[in-house]
Amino acid sequence: MSVVFDSSALLAIAFEEEGADAAARRLGGGIMSAVNASEVIARLVDLGAGGEEARTSLLAFGLEIRPFDAALAVAAGLLRTTTRERGLSLGDRACLALAIREQAGVVTADRAWAALDLGVEVELIR
Repeated sequence: MSVVFDSSALLAIAFEEEGADAAARRLGGGIMSAVNASEVIARLVDLGAGGEEARTSLLAFGLEIRPFDAALAVAAGLLRTTTRERGLSLGDRACLALAIREQAGVVTADRAWAALDLGVEVELIR
């Protein structure tokens, strides 16, 4: 079964942060929402990468980037009710919506997700 990567897990690998090894072990067959891919690109650019360098870095992880389509937009919006008190962002909800649709687990560094009861296995990397 594939897993859905949150941007926090991919950035942990990119910056060799705590949990990077755990996240890297899950890369094979992993997928990511286009919304989360955009978050990764933005963070790389914030830290000085040029556009092409950031794009190349993202693609080097080998994740399949899935479009954020209308169905995922609705699903992510509807998750607002159940995730509001945990402070989840649009990117967080986009990741979770993709995992729910794909019946896949998620890999994240965001501890707030562990308390969610959405029928999705949450794998914390740290």
